[in-house]
Amino acid sequence: MARRIENDLPKVRITANSLSQAMRIFNYGGSHKWKFYVGLVFLLLTGASALAFPKLLGILVDCAKEKDLSRANTIALALVGILALQAFFSFFRLSLFIDFTENTLANIRLALYKNLIRLPMTFFSQKRVGELNSRLTADIAQIQDTLTTTIAEFLRQFILIIGGIIFLAIISLKLTAMMLAIVPLVAVAAVIFGRFIRKYSKTTQDKIAESQVIVEETLQGISNVKAFANEWYEMARYSAKIKEIVAIAIKGGKYRGYFASFIIACLFGSIVAVVWFGVTLIIDGQMKDIGELISFVLYSIFVGASFGGIAELYAQLQKAIGATERVFELLEEHPEDIDALPGNEIVRINGEVRFDNVAFHYPSRPEVEVLKNVSFTAVHGQKIALVGPSGAGKSTVASLLLRFYDITGGHIFIDGKDICDYDLETLRGNMSIVPQDVILFGGSIRENIAYGKPDASMEEIETAAKRANAYNFVAGFPEKFETLVGERGIKLSGGQRQRIAIARALLKNPAILILDEATSSLDSESEKLVQEALEVLMEGRTSIIIAHRLATIRNADKILVLDQGQIIEQGTHAELINRDSGLYKNLSNLQFS
Repeated sequence: MARRIENDLPKVRITANSLSQAMRIFNYGGSHKWKFYVGLVFLLLTGASALAFPKLLGILVDCAKEKDLSRANTIALALVGILALQAFFSFFRLSLFIDFTENTLANIRLALYKNLIRLPMTFFSQKRVGELNSRLTADIAQIQDTLTTTIAEFLRQFILIIGGIIFLAIISLKLTAMMLAIVPLVAVAAVIFGRFIRKYSKTTQDKIAESQVIVEETLQGISNVKAFANEWYEMARYSAKIKEIVAIAIKGGKYRGYFASFIIACLFGSIVAVVWFGVTLIIDGQMKDIGELISFVLYSIFVGASFGGIAELYAQLQKAIGATERVFELLEEHPEDIDALPGNEIVRINGEVRFDNVAFHYPSRPEVEVLKNVSFTAVHGQKIALVGPSGAGKSTVASLLLRFYDITGGHIFIDGKDICDYDLETLRGNMSIVPQDVILFGGSIRENIAYGKPDASMEEIETAAKRANAYNFVAGFPEKFETLVGERGIKLSGGQRQRIAIARALLKNPAILILDEATSSLDSESEKLVQEALEVLMEGRTSIIIAHRLATIRNADKILVLDQGQIIEQGTHAELINRDSGLYKNLSNLQFS
């Protein structure tokens, strides 16, 4: 799949500016740059030794005519020596290029990931994870191939073309003129024809992939297929797609047949034409002997093959420059100002929160005002609940408090200080969030609980687990706290994941706690255990509780009712439930009627 993505990478036009931009990649080579330059020297030596091969082979053939065995042995040994030198040069060229490439790409990957992870939420809200992952996989792989082989092969083919034409001209200008009129054109035509055939092959592969989607969808939803008695419909759908594949594959097969005929008729025919013309020149005395003709044919093959190969290599360079540009686009994105080193002591805050006429719209949707003049105060230790219909702006309040986004109007104060005056490490270091859909990392339970405090002792982790009602189920696993949770915590139930998240928050000991519908997707038994853990978690800290299930917030100190980005009601549960025609009362009636 990764290879197919690489093949689909867009090409960019190669200009002086695009080359200059792409050359910035060498800045990441650091102390390994010399390996690339020495590798280029070995590349030149490889090309030079390759050009000597046809000449010596022609001389060796002439030794048969002269019946000079001693000279033939000497030339044969020279050819063996050239082959040995080529092997020697090629080994060091590849070794040096690979060494340089891997070290350079390691630096790029690290720089890219460091910058990526520090980018603000405004960036991630406008980018897809698959697209970003492609930068770290397909684009980097394309750059890797280019630095390791494509540049070297492109230069090598260029050397063979220039050097080959020079040697051809020395042997015979007439024969060279004829060869240049035929062989390069045939080679380029073969490349174009080959690309056309590959396009057909890709279309076939795409159709096969579409057929696999049908199979996957059908098998995943097999209960629906059978419930609707749609087996025949699915069979017909798959059969139609298979017929498409067959039709395209047969058409592609015909084109491959044409291509084979073209190669035999044109490419080999052109070689026959060159040999024939060379023989006529020998007969006329315009060429010395058969050895020169052999050398000429070999140089012609070198030049023709290089013409054909260099076109494909040029396309690969275009893709690599495009990949480099996309990688540097990410590297040039401005990250958040997060510079604190791991283990640094976070300055503690008290936790008083005040929203003062806060207005906000998301950068991707400036026309939609999500919050409009929102004002409220939460003193230290208070439980503030946010309720309201979907899209009212409840989760946005939490995002602004964590400074995932900057507000577009008004002010947010924490302990009387503007939120923008805090560095992000201090601000977020004093907050914890327990979301509705808890995502755990693929390590152990211990590592996930310690995520809020990486240097925590085992005793602290166990204490946090006990307070979060998580210790009993963790102790029941054979590997206890070293149990692996699986990707995104898939090996644990929803209630277990929630309690791990609560333990993580307890260990961090935040001044401000955000609960984003933390019990809305749990069964009754899990909800009871999680709610008990949340009550422990909320003790002695400011809590912002986002809730759809009103039963979980009856004991909140203050309930804010949001609708269309505005606070339309506020008070305790008892106060709001007694308001006639109030939104809170209507929501409560809907849930408990």
